[in-house]
Amino acid sequence: MNKESPLVATRAALYLRVSTARQAEHDVSIPDQKRQGETYCVSRGYQLVETFVEPGATATNDRRPAFQQMIEAGTSKPAPFDVVVVHSFSRFFRDHFELEFYVRKLAKNGVKLVSITQEIGDDPMHVMMRQIMALFDEYQSKENAKHVMRALKENARQGFWNGALPPIGYRIIAAEQRGTKTKKKLEIDPLHADTVRLIYRLALQGEGGSGPMGVKAIVNHLNRNRIFTRDGGRWGIGQLHRILTRRTYIGEHEFNKRSKSKVLKPVSEIVVVPVPRLIDQETFDAVQEHLRVRNSKVTPPRVFSGPTLLTGICFCEKCGGAMTLRTGKGGRYRYYTCSIKARQGETGCSGRSIPMPQLDAIVCDHIENRLLQPERLEEILASILDRREERADRRREHIAELNRRAAETELRLKRLYEAIEAGVADLDDPALKERVVALRALRDQAQVDSGRAQAMLESSGSMAVTPAVLRKFATTAGRRLRQEGGGYRRDHLRAFAQRVEVGEGHVRIMGSKGELLRALTSVSSGKSAGIGVPTLGLKWRKGWDSNPRWACAHGGPC
Repeated sequence: MNKESPLVATRAALYLRVSTARQAEHDVSIPDQKRQGETYCVSRGYQLVETFVEPGATATNDRRPAFQQMIEAGTSKPAPFDVVVVHSFSRFFRDHFELEFYVRKLAKNGVKLVSITQEIGDDPMHVMMRQIMALFDEYQSKENAKHVMRALKENARQGFWNGALPPIGYRIIAAEQRGTKTKKKLEIDPLHADTVRLIYRLALQGEGGSGPMGVKAIVNHLNRNRIFTRDGGRWGIGQLHRILTRRTYIGEHEFNKRSKSKVLKPVSEIVVVPVPRLIDQETFDAVQEHLRVRNSKVTPPRVFSGPTLLTGICFCEKCGGAMTLRTGKGGRYRYYTCSIKARQGETGCSGRSIPMPQLDAIVCDHIENRLLQPERLEEILASILDRREERADRRREHIAELNRRAAETELRLKRLYEAIEAGVADLDDPALKERVVALRALRDQAQVDSGRAQAMLESSGSMAVTPAVLRKFATTAGRRLRQEGGGYRRDHLRAFAQRVEVGEGHVRIMGSKGELLRALTSVSSGKSAGIGVPTLGLKWRKGWDSNPRWACAHGGPC
């Protein structure tokens, strides 16, 4: 007698998802989706074999760990389940193309997608209905994103912070209460602001007046001196470069600057949020120019490594073109010539050519006889020295604030210890332990930052600019400007002149007061007056393939 084979129950897997923590609390929460899914499986006679939970992930893409685990299981052979149950198709995907792609991918392995709230069949009409619902879900998702972005931009226009992690040097504070919402703003974080100021100072002045430092050198300096990031980690090149180029530090935080794919948005889409200024505009602009000049894509290596004294800083006054080296009589005569005129003739530019020794002598004699005079130096540097004194005063105020914070924290710790000794507080209380640890960390960080700020203040004020100092600087710099053989030292010249313009009957020499002050500090402290130059680290290949013409001529591969 034949026995009927028992019916095998359909195996089901639940996929549960919410986009944000707020949805998990107020919208269709994970427990509610799970309860409805389990009830649905029982009513249909499905055997629930697995549950995939995705808390806080968007459905506009497939970069979801639980989703990928579910797809991997559903496409394996044999599949561990026969159907995937979701609350609605929008829980699965909010992109109609991606929805159809994964539905068909599962279907090829015999796995079906079903919705608790949107039950449809498998015939062509129901497939079309599913696709239409997916289109509406995608449209709704994009509309929601548009409205959310509009609200965030308006919040930013009013000067409020939208909730992201603030840049190092700032902290979030409650600004005002609007109904149930707390509006927040940024304020300067005294525990880390000095680290940002140190980074900018190193970029412009270096360590102890050693000269401007590049990004990599600053990273090495911070890590070597155990000056860690806000999270206690080590610094990286990209992280530090963002600090040096971020306009937030001059009081202009740019919200909505990049898309999710990190592509820059149009200027019209960017909202500038006013925040407290941490770096002054002059310092920020000087750092940007310094980074631009050190960029090998902007300034060619010959400007730093070439033998010509004025290469890279000498320009034609008429057209603005660079003055380049030209030779005559087999190299016996050397000239600075306008590059535009050299390439295009008189139609391009009518600028002049000038013998190289003559122009070199004009520039160096002017610097030595006119600039390097104590009275002239004092006149030029008067304004910048006043600003240094203002910065020193602000730094003293900052040190006093850090010391006050450390003292207050120490007093709070002392009160907690007294409460523990008196038996008022229980040392085994986890909340009390956390409070003690937090207060210790705050006190220690304030003391470290205060010590570092004090060292910086002492370093910057270790040399008073007196008439004797100016005389010493003028004599030493003038001597170092010339070589023993009668030539000129190129690296020292760049400390005083950053641009030379050649006209018909005159030469205009321009320089930076900041560079001049740094050179003064370096020479007076016994260090070199030359500016720091970037190392490009060019790597040459040893094989013939590094020079195809040479390889062909010597029997190598062409």
